[in-house]
Amino acid sequence: MNLSNNIENYSPNGVSITRAAEEHFLKSLQTSKDDLVIRIGIREAGCSGYEYYFELDSDFDDNDFVHCFSGKKIVIDKKSLNFIKGSEIDYIDDGINQGIRFKNPNAKAVCGCGESFTI
Repeated sequence: MNLSNNIENYSPNGVSITRAAEEHFLKSLQTSKDDLVIRIGIREAGCSGYEYYFELDSDFDDNDFVHCFSGKKIVIDKKSLNFIKGSEIDYIDDGINQGIRFKNPNAKAVCGCGESFTI
């Protein structure tokens, strides 16, 4: 990945979403209705205290962080954004390990499976 591209897309008050992650989410949205968005958030759960979640949603408002790409949207609610601002969201396809990965500067520790974290 081009480092200058990462720096150019870095947002300390938002999140950066790599092209690989956008392409992954775009595949998920291709079979859904046009008005659906991908909602990314965090909730209390997992072995480390918080976990990331993804879901299709038809509703978002002005308080949500909105990332537009290829005519689609990824939205993050304000509460979740406070926990993940400054993060890079990427899609990794490394043999049997594939999926969305967060590089979250706010996480103090991440569990072994990478699904949950502590602040």
